Amino acid sequence: MIFARIKWLYAVIVIFSGMTLMITTFYLLPKPYAVKFSAWFIRLLVFIPVDVKGTPDPEAQMFLINHQSDIDIGVMETITNRDLAWVAKKELFDVPFFGLVVRLPKDIALERESKTSLVKLIKECKDRLDHGRVITIFPEGTRTETGTMRPFKAGAKMVADKFNLKVQPIVLIATAQHFSNKRKIFRSGTITAIYLDSFTADKSNPEWLNETQLKMQQAYDNQIVSLPQYHSTRA
Repeated sequence: MIFARIKWLYAVIVIFSGMTLMITTFYLLPKPYAVKFSAWFIRLLVFIPVDVKGTPDPEAQMFLINHQSDIDIGVMETITNRDLAWVAKKELFDVPFFGLVVRLPKDIALERESKTSLVKLIKECKDRLDHGRVITIFPEGTRTETGTMRPFKAGAKMVADKFNLKVQPIVLIATAQHFSNKRKIFRSGTITAIYLDSFTADKSNPEWLNETQLKMQQAYDNQIVSLPQYHSTRA
């Protein structure tokens, strides 16, 4: 137990150091290299290779990603060279120190259950798209460690429908079994990331977001079957 907590503490220190690195190099490196550099710093020091399956779409304008762990962002930043604009809850932008990590690269704040915030979300997404960035969202809205995805929130669909975006879902497999702040665990090892087929948002289909969730869940379940090291952890 003590050794496990030491490993988790080591990972926390590496993540904190990576964020510090991003902040200190942000104005020294061309965008988005400070973010990528810090993400690679974290990934290499916590010994997490990533097995990428599927084909990234260079024309994708929105990524939808399931969310289990604090390392999900770092993993995603290292498997694409695209400039990602993360949509995150507004409260994170006000947290001391960490707020700089999301404010400096101009990530997008979302105030939940606020109609005025949705207008601001649309405006900020338009600005990031105009600058060639990829709107990147955890559509569940929060982490879940069970492997069963929560219902996707409507914000992603609203933005994609508004701008007729090309959307690519990405499924990360069991990242919470590698790092969890909730359970204070860290385990090195290979993470699987799956790029699913991209598609253009169709506002005439009110169910496309729910259908995407089902496809992502199916991809997750199909992959987890081939990874016996995770079978005992699936809730």
